[in-house]
Parts: sequence; C-alpha cells; structure tokens
Amino acid sequence: METSPKTRFFKQEEVNQKWYLVDATGKTLGRVASQIAHIIRGKHKPTFTPNADLGDYVVVINAEKVVVTGKRQELKEYYHNTQYPGGARFESIKDILKRKPTAVVEHAVKGMLPHNRLGRQMFKKLKVYTGESHPHSAQSPEAITL
Repeated sequence: METSPKTRFFKQEEVNQKWYLVDATGKTLGRVASQIAHIIRGKHKPTFTPNADLGDYVVVINAEKVVVTGKRQELKEYYHNTQYPGGARFESIKDILKRKPTAVVEHAVKGMLPHNRLGRQMFKKLKVYTGESHPHSAQSPEAITL
C-alpha cells in the first residue's frame, strides 16, 4: 500500500514575515480591504496554515483618500451602542472619514478576519495611517499595488 505525502503544517517560528506598504489613494474600500486581509491572513503564501498566524504585516498610508462607490457616502452607517437604554448610535461613513479616517479601513479589514483569538492576533499586524508618513521605515516595507 502506498503512503501519500502528508499535509505540512507550519509554525510561526518556521516562516519569516515580511512588511508590505499599501497606498490607499483612490482605491475602493472593500476591494483594498479584502486584499489586505488576504495578506494578513497569509493566504498568499504556500505555507498557509489556517490555525496559525503566518501572514505578513501591512502598513496602509493615505487612509483618508479611500473611496466608496455609489450612494454609500450618504447611506452606509456604522452602528455603536453605549450600553445605556436608548444608547444606539449611528454615524455615516462620510462623518467617520472626516473624524477618524483610519477607523473605516480598520473596520473593513477586521470584519474579513476570523472572529476569534487568532483573528484578534492577526489584526495587530495592520497599521493604518493618514497621510504619506509612517513610523515603520526601519522595517523597510515593500510597496505593493493592489
């Protein structure tokens, strides 16, 4: 009887993690978020292991210049509850882009990662900034176009 090759599962120590730089200028929010989540999760590597954090770090710059299509600028709302009676709060994406533009990209990517301990650990590898500057030049992130 022949033995088939076993599936190889990798550990975090066995895989080196790279840093990538993404410029969000003029990019559609959902499309860029799904590609960022793909990189953070590690699905672009042949060493992908679903139960380990083997993905790469992603630095996003110009988060305030991300675009949403159609009427989402007026219609899309983010929900938050203060945990007090009648504490439901709704805020449009237009208002959040003015107040805290990094939150829009972070929220979109976080929703595309696993909703458990592993997803929370992976989310820490996302660094989002407004403007061109970021403090991660020492890691020499590789610029990629999505």
